[in-house]
Amino acid sequence: MSELTRAEIEEFWESWLEVNREAERTADWRVLADSFALDASYGWMYSVDEHFMAVGREQIRDWAIGIEMDGFDGWRYDYQCAVMDERKGMIVGFWKQRSGIVDDRTGEEFEIRGLGGSWFGVERQQGGPDDGLVKIAWQRDWFDMPSTAHTFIEILKSGKAPETLTERMKVTGLEVPGHYRHADLPSTVWPPPVEAGRYLAEKSAQPPAAGPSA
Repeated sequence: MSELTRAEIEEFWESWLEVNREAERTADWRVLADSFALDASYGWMYSVDEHFMAVGREQIRDWAIGIEMDGFDGWRYDYQCAVMDERKGMIVGFWKQRSGIVDDRTGEEFEIRGLGGSWFGVERQQGGPDDGLVKIAWQRDWFDMPSTAHTFIEILKSGKAPETLTERMKVTGLEVPGHYRHADLPSTVWPPPVEAGRYLAEKSAQPPAAGPSA
């Protein structure tokens, strides 16, 4: 059970939306880091065996909303819908990724068509400099990678990609800070309390059948 009330979660969410607006106005996403707990984790998946994970507020500031967001000046991530669960202390927000770059063929801005969103766990901090404050304990994102790749390619083909975005597209692979193979992740793909089974809603009646013996 979460110790937060519905009103507290809603108040936190409104503050989160406001800091997102500020990040978009200034093109500096690093201000979002202050909404995270000192030991928070933030991750998402790029491919079957390439994941991103930042652990700790400063890695989140420098990697997740630093290196990973560099070059996305003018992009918007407007939340279309949010679902809150005060009993679990969770919020799920669904966002659209819009580039701010107009496609001359259609007169509309380039947009990543697939679904995207963030799953948050929010907690009241106990002790330390954030004692009593509500912060994000973990965040996990998802997005449609094939749709993302397609939109990036279309922007490049249009000749309207700014140099900052072109340079950002070159920042890929496991040598980039925060990029890990699944086996090497410093936190779990599923949020830690969910991975630990604290919110298990259904359990299979029986284990899968064993494969044939050698």
